[in-house]
Amino acid sequence: MKRNLLLTPGPTQIPPQICEVLGRPIIHHRTPQFQTILKEAAEGLKYVFQTQNDVFILTSSGTGAMESAVCNLLSSGDKAVCVEAGKFGERWTELCKAYGIKAEVLKIPSGKAVKDTQIRELLEKDKDIKVVFTTLTETSTGVDTNIKAIAEVIKKTNAVLVVDAISGLGATELKTDEWGVDVVVSGSQKGLMLPPGLAFISVSKKAFALVEQSKCPKYYFDLKKAKKACDQTDTPFTPAIGIIIALNESLKLIKQMGLEKLIAHHARLAKANRAAAKALGLKLFADESCISNAVTAICVPDGIEGEKLAKVMRDTHGITMAGGQSELKGKIIRIAQMGCVDEYDILTGISCLEKVLKEMGYKFELGAGVAAAQKLLNS
Repeated sequence: MKRNLLLTPGPTQIPPQICEVLGRPIIHHRTPQFQTILKEAAEGLKYVFQTQNDVFILTSSGTGAMESAVCNLLSSGDKAVCVEAGKFGERWTELCKAYGIKAEVLKIPSGKAVKDTQIRELLEKDKDIKVVFTTLTETSTGVDTNIKAIAEVIKKTNAVLVVDAISGLGATELKTDEWGVDVVVSGSQKGLMLPPGLAFISVSKKAFALVEQSKCPKYYFDLKKAKKACDQTDTPFTPAIGIIIALNESLKLIKQMGLEKLIAHHARLAKANRAAAKALGLKLFADESCISNAVTAICVPDGIEGEKLAKVMRDTHGITMAGGQSELKGKIIRIAQMGCVDEYDILTGISCLEKVLKEMGYKFELGAGVAAAQKLLNS
């Protein structure tokens, strides 16, 4: 049988023990049994988010948590900064426009990250800016943002910092409380090793003051409803019961390994992918100063059809990597290092990439990428 190996930045591989949990009979959500699981999951999320603030669980994709952040923190006519360093940064701008928020767009060249000095300049220029929306890991370009430095700037102002950590959580360092990050959003299908269907949002006291003032229309994503239910170890609406039960198990796996060791593991795999790419004569798309540990974006060499490369790997060999999006379509290939991916998965992916590149006529020393990755992983 052809294998199905996901090396994509979401959804990611699901560990066998989590698949087993997902296959269990469902239980009712308004019961003491489910409340016990929900309470454990909430505490586990606080560990992964590195926060003592509430982490609300929403039944939606990660974009639902993003929309919740926009419509709960602001009112129509309010001002916000949206950092656009790729497709997912653009989503903040689109959501702000949908709710009548005046978005000051900070456009960053693809493959680079926003600097804290750029944020400082905007906040000094306009004291009415209430929220800064940014992205921890921009998976469309393979870039990580220096959230710690940006938080240091914002916490000295009246503005709040909102971070999209949908892809970065659990793979890239993010110390929410220690750094002073006000709101973090994430999703289930990335570093948490689950199917799509759950979104999460942590909210600081500073940010919840804006929630109390917000006049944007909202119903399903109303964080005041979520807070009221959370205080009673409950959810305001029917949750994705089976995925929450599996979430509790995935959080136990993460705690068992330890968050620091987990992040170091992903960084090690990222270095192996980068070493392999360089050994094959391939260029990394992201600037070295901000390259991501969650996903590696590699430029497709001249003369090679990027979309065909990804298609052959997936359809012929069962190895799925992500292609480029928008203007990067066909120009890059993206290999994820998040979730339960291990070094053997990475080596398999690199081996397949070499095979297909060779078949498509790219000239290089066969095995060079695998050897470089092996050398790094064995050092």
